[in-house]
Amino acid sequence: MSKNTPQKVGTHKIGAVSSLSGVPTPTLRVWELRYETFQPQKTESKHRLYTDDDVLKATVLKRLTEQGHGISSIAKLNTTDLNNLLQQQQETNQRKASSDFKDQTVSIAVIGLPLAAKIESKKFTFSFNNQAIRITDIFSTVQQALQAKFQKSPQIILVHTNSLHAGVQVDIHRLAQLNSALQVIVLYNYGQEPIIESMKRCGMIVRREPISDSDLADLIRSVLLIDNETSAGSLSSGMLIPPRKYDDIELMRVASISTNVLCECPKHVSEIITQLASFEQYSHECLNNSTEDAHLHAYLSSVSGSARALFESALEMVAKHEGIQLKKTSSE
Repeated sequence: MSKNTPQKVGTHKIGAVSSLSGVPTPTLRVWELRYETFQPQKTESKHRLYTDDDVLKATVLKRLTEQGHGISSIAKLNTTDLNNLLQQQQETNQRKASSDFKDQTVSIAVIGLPLAAKIESKKFTFSFNNQAIRITDIFSTVQQALQAKFQKSPQIILVHTNSLHAGVQVDIHRLAQLNSALQVIVLYNYGQEPIIESMKRCGMIVRREPISDSDLADLIRSVLLIDNETSAGSLSSGMLIPPRKYDDIELMRVASISTNVLCECPKHVSEIITQLASFEQYSHECLNNSTEDAHLHAYLSSVSGSARALFESALEMVAKHEGIQLKKTSSE
């Protein structure tokens, strides 16, 4: 037998495999029974015994499933192929992390010339630390923006309008849809209350002028992922918070699904997302309705939105592992 040949004699009980690999015992049983991942030997007393290769396989499978691979698609691969797949995944993650770090800019299309001058000032951009604010297009009016072709789809459309009425509301909605903007911030001097409330319910940030540089910075910061030293999932700090992927009805459906794994992860993760989304909306409304404590509400909105987006990624990992089909919201 060569030195590189894994031990073929089973010597480890399932509890030892769990302890060495970090995979819970119930999950190891599910992998074995449902996917035939392991073929343990059995003693005369019917105890299962696993090999060193089984321990290594369980360890690698754990790392791959944590990175988003569905167990059903990799369960029957041998240890060599699993190691190769893990190496490829790590190389891809390293390249993506490097790419994300180089592109930590927030793209903004600005409608209103004085507003553009404010955004581009060094005094304004200084408060965003390492997050670059890049203006992609500048237009005088919403009508001019609708008739023009944007150089690039902006992440944020920042609008100043003197009068906010039904016609302007329709034009702003159309502008956001045409250019796939993730967030719209509207500053106005005079406006009709029903129109303002309608725009807020659609997820826009609406604020009456005059607004200080610091308050405007808070409005923009409220839709950015919070800065942190660790990256999770596919999210990069400093970029825009993605919109909700799953509405409350879909989350309730997922929470009610029973699974074969002896835990209630789908239920718990779904409930956490619902709570975070509610608090995110509450913080956003506080930010919209008052300039008092704006910085605090901007931070709370960013924290809750960031956490909600991360837990949505976690839900997708759980759903993939359990074979649950997720239905995204119609706006996704």
